[in-house]
Parts: sequence; C-alpha cells; structure tokens
Amino acid sequence: MLGFFRRLTKSKVGTIIGILFLVAILASFAIADITNLRQGGSLPTGTLAKVGGVELTQADLDTAMQRRLTVVRQQNPQATYADLAPEFDAIVDSLIQERTLWAYARKHGFTVSKKLIDAEIVKLPGVQGLDGRFSEAAYQGFLREQRITDAMVRREIETSLLQRLVLTPVAANVRLAQGIARPYADSLLEQRTGELALLPFAAFTGGAAPTPAELQTFYRQNLGRYTVPERRTLRIARITAAELGNVAPSEQEVAAYYKANQASYGGVEKRVVSRATLPDRNAVAAIAQRAKGGASFAAAAAPAGFSASDVSLGPQTREELAAKAGEAVAAQVFAAPAGTVIGPVQSSTGFDAIKVESIQAASGKGLDQVRGEIVAKLTADKKKDALADLVGKVEDGIADGQTFEEVAAALKLPVTVTPPLTRNGGTFDAPPFTLAPEFAALPGQAFDIGTDDDPVVETLPNEAGYALLDVTEVVPPMPAPLAKIGAQVSKDFIARRASDRAAAAASQVLAAVAKGTPMAQALAALGQSGVRPPEPIDLRRGALGQFAQQGQEVPPPLRILFTLKPGKAQRAAGPSGIYLVKLDKVVPGNAGNNPTLIAQQLTQLQRSAGEELALQWLTAAQRELKVSRNEDAIKAAKARILGTGAAE
Repeated sequence: MLGFFRRLTKSKVGTIIGILFLVAILASFAIADITNLRQGGSLPTGTLAKVGGVELTQADLDTAMQRRLTVVRQQNPQATYADLAPEFDAIVDSLIQERTLWAYARKHGFTVSKKLIDAEIVKLPGVQGLDGRFSEAAYQGFLREQRITDAMVRREIETSLLQRLVLTPVAANVRLAQGIARPYADSLLEQRTGELALLPFAAFTGGAAPTPAELQTFYRQNLGRYTVPERRTLRIARITAAELGNVAPSEQEVAAYYKANQASYGGVEKRVVSRATLPDRNAVAAIAQRAKGGASFAAAAAPAGFSASDVSLGPQTREELAAKAGEAVAAQVFAAPAGTVIGPVQSSTGFDAIKVESIQAASGKGLDQVRGEIVAKLTADKKKDALADLVGKVEDGIADGQTFEEVAAALKLPVTVTPPLTRNGGTFDAPPFTLAPEFAALPGQAFDIGTDDDPVVETLPNEAGYALLDVTEVVPPMPAPLAKIGAQVSKDFIARRASDRAAAAASQVLAAVAKGTPMAQALAALGQSGVRPPEPIDLRRGALGQFAQQGQEVPPPLRILFTLKPGKAQRAAGPSGIYLVKLDKVVPGNAGNNPTLIAQQLTQLQRSAGEELALQWLTAAQRELKVSRNEDAIKAAKARILGTGAAE
C-alpha cells in the first residue's frame, strides 16, 4: 500500500527551518555554518525587540534572512525571500532566544574570553598560511572572500561557546521513566483497515472543446497564472585564476612547507618506552637499579605496585613524551640508545625511571619525492589568495566610484551580457539563451539588486571563481497575450473542468457512503470510465515513519486514515486526482512484547525532553530579563523583506 502511494503522489518535502535555535544548541551551527554569512550594504537600525539590555535590530534580522536565503539557494538557486515566508516568525523567535542567551550571560557574569574565541578562529578552514599555521593575511583573505567582518565571526563564535557553556548542560542527559514511552510504542502498533479509491482527473477530461468566449473568460479570471514574471538584463564579468598570471611558489616556500609538515612527509622518529613515575625518589631509584641489573622493566617496577600495562607507554614521539613527562625527560630519552634505563630523573609528575625499549626510525619521503605534490598544493593556495586579492581590487574599485565597464576594462575581465531573464534564468519572447552552468544562480541573485545599485561580486559554485554582477534593465511583470499562449490556456481550462467534475463525483460518492452504501457500489453508480473499484488498505501507524525517514510528507490519504472514526469516509486532494478514504476497523496496538520499540521511543522522548528543557530554560530566562517586542516594526519588516502585502 505504501508503494501504491509513492506511485500516485509526489510528496513535497516539508519546510525545514535550518536556523532554529534549539538545533543550534545541539549542533553548534554557528561555527560549522560560518562561511554562509554574508554582509550587505547599509541596513536599517530600528529596534524590533529587546531582551534585558540586548537589542534585536532590523539590521540583525536582515543579516539573518540573507544568511538563510544563501543556505536555501545552495539547494535551490532560484529561491527568493518569498520562499522564506513560512520560516519568518521562527527566525525572529530564534534571534530573540539568541539575545536572551547573551543578556543572561551578561547579567550573571558568564564571559567568553578573547583567547577562547581566538582558539576557535584558528580552526576555521582557509585561515592557514603556507606553513600550515594561522596566518593573519590568510584570515583577512578569508574575511574578504566571504564578505564578512572579524566582529561578525567573533560574535558567531561567542554565541556557539555560550550555547555549549550554558544551554548544553541543561539539555543533556535527560532521563525518563520507561513507562512514559509505552503509550507511544502502543500507538505505533495500532492497526487500521479500510478502503481507498482514486477519482483520476484524466477520467473526467472528456467533453466539447472550450469556446473562444470560455477561454477568454478563463484567461481573465487567471491572469496571475499567465503573467510573465519580472525579468532583468544582466552584465556578468567573470573573475577567475586566468587573470592572475604566474603564481607558482618559490623554492624557499616549497622547502618551508616541507619542513613545517615533516610529520606528514619526512616521518617522525618514535621510541617505544616503559615508564614508572612516583613522588618518592628512592623508590624510583630502586626500580631503575633493578632494571639496570638485567630485570625486565615490568619486573623491576612490580615491587612498587605497577603492572605491565601500567608501565608500557608504547611508541612515543618526542612531543608526545614531553607532554606526559616534560621536555627534560624527553630530551634524555631521545638522546639515549635502545636498551638504556634512565632514572631517577625529575619529571613533570614526580620522579621517573624510564627504559628505551626500542627505536622506530623516521621513515618517509624526501623533498624531491613530494615536490610536485607540494607545488600543486601551494600553487592552489596562492591562486586562492591572489584571487581573493583580485576580488578585493574589484570591490575597492566599485567602492571608489568606478563603473562596471571601467573595472572590467582595467582588469581585462571577460564580460557576458544577457537578454532579459527571469529569476530562474529563463527568457520570454526572445531567442533561446543559455547561461554557463557556473552562472546558473546569478539571475536569482540579481533580483536582490536594482539598476541604480552598485555592481556586486558573487561567489561561483564549485570553486569556479567569482563574478561581478550588474543589472542594466528591469522588465516589470506583464500578462502574456492570449493569442500567444492560447494552447496552454485551453489545456488549463480542460484540466480545471476535469478537476471540478471529479470533485462533484467525490461529493456524490461520499454522500452515498454516509447513507450506508458500500464504496464500491457508490463508485460504480457514477458510470464513469477510468474509475476503478476501491483497494483495501491495511496499515500500522508506525509505517508512516518511513516517509519521514525518506524526507517525504505523509500522503494526505494515509494521514486522514489515522484521523477517521470507524465507518466514516473523507476525501483528500492529490496531484493526479481525488482520493476517497474509508475506515472500517481499528485494532489498538500492544507493545508489551516489543521492548526494543519501547526503548527506541524512550530514546526519542528523552531527546525531545532535552530540547524542551532548553526551551523552558530560555522561557524562564526571558521572564527574568523582561522581553519587549515591537510587533508593528516586526510586521513592517516582514512586509519589507518578503514583499508587499507580506504583513498580515
């Protein structure tokens, strides 16, 4: 039966709000998603809400919405702010929750030091220099490439660290009684049987061809459907490594990189070490004396209470041993030949006796063997840095008042001029035109700027470089002439007529079933060719979870099946017709013999309870701090961002 629905429906994946604050608590989204931050031009600064002394401004909301749109466009390049309408209120709430965390931390003395934030910054991708270490120049290039500021990065990291320090302990390790999960497990085993029928639209498409008057009326009533969307003419100047010239690394840079990554290329010497450490120097001296006298180190240390596993450290690099025993001990161990017993010697933990059991010599590749690999790596890095510098020059030129033409000519950038394009890159009433695949997202991004705005630099996907994007013309929306789209209007008219007929037939069948007529008999009474008898349906509630696992919504007919009372029937709209669902019988579930299912439900409930506790904590914090919302300003911001009329 589930396969039947997958054949007949095309379920749309439900909207998933990627920046919900509770998800951020558990996933630390701030650092993982930091490269999606984008900064626009000047932004309004009105206050939308205030928690304690911390404000949520229109600028903050605009940045969050722009960031969310960037994330959505990674999956759907044609996405617009209008597509974020279902998420708007949740985004506002999550931003207020975020400011609740900041305000609470400020009031109660939770501080995130600059040192902690710096430690996270050095872990970001793309901030290392040619020696593999953090580079201020590389970091500045990273900021330019992502078009963000150091302050924005630090604020995101501070938020993530506060989440770990304050909220994660609240949500972690929730424990619930197993009995709480039993009713949920029982419900998953509930069995429902009934009948399912489909009235396909295709069965109701017959009849006379629409008249010109009918088409004209239908066209006028549905002008919105036939309106050609706004189109924009673009100029695109591509910025790639081709404009950089020779950026090969020098021999000195290759050698420095090889030396800095000796562990990867040249190998590192290791020593297999046995070690006993005690605060009593004399006891350690006795261990060393027995070992030097010929006893194995494990036997020599046994009288002091050590087992063989206690004293065996295994292979150690000099750095690893220095971290355990101190640099002075590591220096002696790595200067001694195999078989040497050292001690007693002062260590970082007391007094040590150490034996060098064996030496594992460094093994690896020489510089000549890996030169090509290093040159390729450094060349790619230098190209990336040089490309970021070139982008900086482009943006500086625009900021200094240069025109698109002047910047493109000065840097000799190849330019593409498009005909008027819709948001998804299509044309209307124009010769066929196809953008290069790497430019596919640019038409959608062009709808965020106007003809009077400065050109902007956009990042191309798959490391294809950058593009300087300019809008030269905006063609407003307008209805397509009926004479040009008559065939499509006729097709739509017939489809609407078929839909109306199917709806009327569904009402007739449901009325008959409500009076006690079997569904098969009520369907046969329609006398409609193409309508098949109903199919039996027998399903457990737990089977619906398969749709969620596959990222699908539960088909409406199945959802209705689990809301009906026995003997009742109801309709559900589908993409290819109208479903009729009748419930005959319900068998309650019993998970008493299924402890695994109960345990699974308990785990899910505990996870949900953790998130609920975190949310309740935030709610309590808001009561303590006093939250004020400017609903009029939030409503106006919604209309401004999502489009005219978005405010309710």
